[in-house]
Amino acid sequence: MATYKVRVATGTDLLSGTLDNISLTIVGTQGESHKQLLNHFGRDFATGAVDDYTVQCQQDLGELLIVRLHKERYSFFPKNPWYCNYVQICAPDCRVYHFPAYQWMDGYETLALREATGRTAADDCLPVLLEHRQEELRAKQDCYHWRVFVPGLPNYVHIPSYHPPVRRFRNPNRPEWNGYIPGFPILININATKYLNLNLRYSFLKTASFFYRLAPMALSFKVRGLLDCKRSWKRLKDIKKIFPGHKSVVSEYVAEHWAEDSFFGYQYLNGVNPGLIRCCTRIPDKFPVTDDMVAPSLGEGTCLQAELEKGNIFLADYGILEGIPTVELNGQTQYHCAPLCLLHLGPEGNLMPIAIQLSQTPGPDCPIFLPSDSEWDWLLAKTWVRYAEFYCHEANAHLLETHLIAEAFFLAMLRHLPMCHPLYKLLIPHTRYTVQINSIGRALLLNEGGLSARGMSLGLKGFAEVMVRRLSELTYDSLYLPDDFVKRGVQDLPRYYYRDDSLAVWDALERYVTEIISYYYPCDAAVEGDLELQCWVQEIFNECLLGRESSGFPTCLRTVPELIRYVTIIIYTCSAKHAAVNTGQLEFTAWMPNFPSSMRNPPMQAKGLTTPQVFLDTLPDVKTTGIILLVLWTLSREPDDRRPLGHFPDIHFVEDAPRRSIQTLRQRLAEISHGIRQRNKCLPIPYYYLDPVLIENSISI
Repeated sequence: MATYKVRVATGTDLLSGTLDNISLTIVGTQGESHKQLLNHFGRDFATGAVDDYTVQCQQDLGELLIVRLHKERYSFFPKNPWYCNYVQICAPDCRVYHFPAYQWMDGYETLALREATGRTAADDCLPVLLEHRQEELRAKQDCYHWRVFVPGLPNYVHIPSYHPPVRRFRNPNRPEWNGYIPGFPILININATKYLNLNLRYSFLKTASFFYRLAPMALSFKVRGLLDCKRSWKRLKDIKKIFPGHKSVVSEYVAEHWAEDSFFGYQYLNGVNPGLIRCCTRIPDKFPVTDDMVAPSLGEGTCLQAELEKGNIFLADYGILEGIPTVELNGQTQYHCAPLCLLHLGPEGNLMPIAIQLSQTPGPDCPIFLPSDSEWDWLLAKTWVRYAEFYCHEANAHLLETHLIAEAFFLAMLRHLPMCHPLYKLLIPHTRYTVQINSIGRALLLNEGGLSARGMSLGLKGFAEVMVRRLSELTYDSLYLPDDFVKRGVQDLPRYYYRDDSLAVWDALERYVTEIISYYYPCDAAVEGDLELQCWVQEIFNECLLGRESSGFPTCLRTVPELIRYVTIIIYTCSAKHAAVNTGQLEFTAWMPNFPSSMRNPPMQAKGLTTPQVFLDTLPDVKTTGIILLVLWTLSREPDDRRPLGHFPDIHFVEDAPRRSIQTLRQRLAEISHGIRQRNKCLPIPYYYLDPVLIENSISI
């Protein structure tokens, strides 16, 4: 007889436990155990429990390979899901085997788990292991399918049973709560995610935190009339009253300094969309700025050409927005433009706007606005630029380039990398809850009657069109962060804290990825010969980039450096990049004129006509402001159940080398965090969005 000591860990989230029967079968190189019920007197598999059992076998099973968990009905109780963290087995020779699960068992089913050692298909030679990894992938490919949501955007995970019932969003008389909030019916639609596979959904804690923090704030907005008033704001200072109890150093600074040119320029470096500007070495023909126009802004002893040659002129071009039609909001026509903004890096290190054109086509009806113009003309011109920033940020930098791309990375990984694959183990912490938040986002943003239709000048089709245009020009090289700064010519800009912090985090992640991949892939041939890896990369190219060869995205990987680059891009995109464009949303937008989502007057066609009342009448009305800010408040507040970057409580790696690499990563990130906090003590407006302590491992909000 051989005795095996078995330990089974149940998840700690509320409702992770089960009353169903759980049985175990152990498979080794020398045989297979009989199926044995895991049962003590009293409650087994309660939430957070770690239960120990003894399994007797007729013979030694040799090296352990697989365990099978069988979930079956217990008496007359209805079935309930069970979340299994892991199974550990101590063999007769005292060797401990770890079998990671970290997934739900929903119905009466059998779950087969591999021993945790990371292995590519080339590392497996036993038929039972090859059959297991093939069966696992077949099951996932049967479960997870690609679906087109908007033609021209990355495809996403198909939820077979869910068809958005648009009319239900507006029905306050339903007997059960479906997230309806009077005056804001689209905000919470639980049906958008209820059909998701349990393994893709928020934990109970995170779900409760997300929805029940939002409901009181939405009710507050409703009671105060912010979701019903279709009039203009009477006074700018009234906007401060939207979030009376939610202030920060940054949000207060924005409200006080939003009209200043220096802060306008600062946001291109350290705001929520810090990857747009480029060094300008030649003024574009479509933006006929002359030396006489900008001479007062450049100062004495220099000229426009000299500053261009020195690399002190920068351009923000919003041409991607050109020609997109607008919609009506609250019965009123909305307006749109695609501006150009020229900025100058002065001798004091401040980036200052020096010329703004509100169209891509110059002409007599499209003047170039200058700091020397009247105060309200110049302020409104800058506000039009900030309006354009709203769409380039929310549609492209945020939703497309983090959320949607990350979901495609994840779904391809599920379909082509088994749990024992080293890349699965490396990437799985950076995919947690991404499908859930994206499903909520699709119901919120890209749905008939959703946010884009209720709070944005461009509406649903226009908002989607901005992303389609961006994806059609997105390149693989632009996602490689170190090269992006050089190609934009901003590698030497002073006070560019986003650049400094992002490169520090990138370096830590790249070194971590290098250590892990080099351990499992000793040579280029190991990369090129990994067919599961190649299928994963090919599917990302087809389903995320839609097969567009001009993107430069690889269709296969042949060398270890290529794989390191690819994986680093994915992890950075799913963690730090999202933090940089998401975390500060509310702080920079709570003062709405700094980031308006709609404009109710057309772009100015002549100078000298803007008054304070014209400015107020151009900004979004009270209702539109309330809708947008309520959603941004929601998306900027990370719910509970967070996992900061580098913290991986789920044990997927068991080998010493990768576990040492994880510890080293955490040490490097802690050093970066300390440096950021020390620097911020001396800054009038701190930049902390890339503090590793505040970066989530994955896109989960």
